[in-house]
Amino acid sequence: MVVGFILGLISVIVFGPTWMQTTENKATDTDLPACDLLSGPCDWEAESGQWQVELKTIGDKGQGTEYELRVIAPAAPDRFLAVLRGESMYMGEYPVPLRSEKDGSYSAHFTAPFCTIDSEMVWRIDLQAGQNALSEPTPLKLTFQAQHNPRP
Repeated sequence: MVVGFILGLISVIVFGPTWMQTTENKATDTDLPACDLLSGPCDWEAESGQWQVELKTIGDKGQGTEYELRVIAPAAPDRFLAVLRGESMYMGEYPVPLRSEKDGSYSAHFTAPFCTIDSEMVWRIDLQAGQNALSEPTPLKLTFQAQHNPRP
């Protein structure tokens, strides 16, 4: 019993800060105001300058609705990613590499996975520097409702 108590105490000391940090991040993430990308571009001012994220529907080529994501950033990391995460339901994480365009913006084309249970799946897009969060956090929760047109 004493050994179990000591192991439990050691676990709390070692893993406690990580558990607390994860809880804090989730709390602040839910507190962010949502910006629906399909309603129009999402803009914000950061220390590094003006940001804008825009999402457009391109069409459906038989594999689901295809989207074009465009990001205007004052400075972007070498490995600039947009990560799709299920907002209304967890369906995994889908990294989408952003490529640099001649006009200084970054873009990507992707098809959001569709949920067979809920046709009104809401996705969140998080901008990242490779596996890490950006040095300046996004002050908005970038979301969109996936458009799924089931085949007859």
